Amino acid sequence: MTRPTAKGGSRTSADRLARLLNLVPYLLARPGIEIAEAAGDLAVTERQLREDLELLWVCGLPGYGPGDLIDMAFDGDRVTITYDAGIDRPLRLTPDEALALVVALRMLAETPGVANREAVERALAKIENAAGDLVGAPVEVRLPADVGRVEALRGAVEGGRALRITYYTAARDETTERVIDPLRMLMVSGRAYVEAWCRRAEAVRLFRADRIDAVTELDESAVVPPQARPHDLSDGAFRPSPDLPLITLRVGRGERWITEYYPCEEVRAGDADHWLVSLRVTDLGWARRFVLGLGPDVTVVAPAELAEQVRDAASAALDAYAQPAPDARRAPAPTAADPALAAGSR
Repeated sequence: MTRPTAKGGSRTSADRLARLLNLVPYLLARPGIEIAEAAGDLAVTERQLREDLELLWVCGLPGYGPGDLIDMAFDGDRVTITYDAGIDRPLRLTPDEALALVVALRMLAETPGVANREAVERALAKIENAAGDLVGAPVEVRLPADVGRVEALRGAVEGGRALRITYYTAARDETTERVIDPLRMLMVSGRAYVEAWCRRAEAVRLFRADRIDAVTELDESAVVPPQARPHDLSDGAFRPSPDLPLITLRVGRGERWITEYYPCEEVRAGDADHWLVSLRVTDLGWARRFVLGLGPDVTVVAPAELAEQVRDAASAALDAYAQPAPDARRAPAPTAADPALAAGSR
């Protein structure tokens, strides 16, 4: 669940991490600085700076006990770092850390849509050179999903060719055939996508590589209309908008994970064990399948149409289980004349 930030503050965890890393050396060089002055220098609000300082209280070295965490002293509206947990020391990677970093960079270098692969490869070469034999272990890096399909999509993007694809749309639970003009390849949340002008929808669309059942490169160049614009994916592939249906669910403790996994418009405390969660969905058909897969600890509050669809689908499933299979015929009950019964009665 994304926490709202104050005006002028960062909206991403990556931005906040960079700010925290800069904050400690900044405060070390200015002991006793006023919080208002520091906030002005760092271009954040005082509230955001105080939240960052509260987070620093629980940051430090492994062990996370007394003497391991960053410490600071407050004198009114002034702050002084009294223990920096070694953040001012040069970074030294352990063998495991170096190997993990090398593997991550190798993966990044093979990721479709990386804008500056040369910069990644230069960084990788420097770390491998510094680590020496520590990173010589035989590690093979493979991208998730179908590598052959991803390579075919990447080739079409680089070659500027149109594609015919067979695509499964999870929101509508249907498979369609489309002709697309690729714009770029990219990775979002660990999944490969091709962004393209869809001639069927007459709009720019994102297509997940693992949902493309078939792909054929056409003998024609990709023609992208001038009005086509790439999506802003800084907040993920799904961007809720006010025109999408809004659903509200009553969620128990066991299903609260959906507030971290899906972008929610509002999360309110209900009783002691339940939350009221509101989120936008692509359509009610997807929402019906989503709710049915969550289990008994989730109840639809709104809209009434979705609650009725879920109730009807659940009732139909129960009715289907109540009916015996067509070929499951019971054997006739034995009678007194039945030889087996007669033998068993002796």
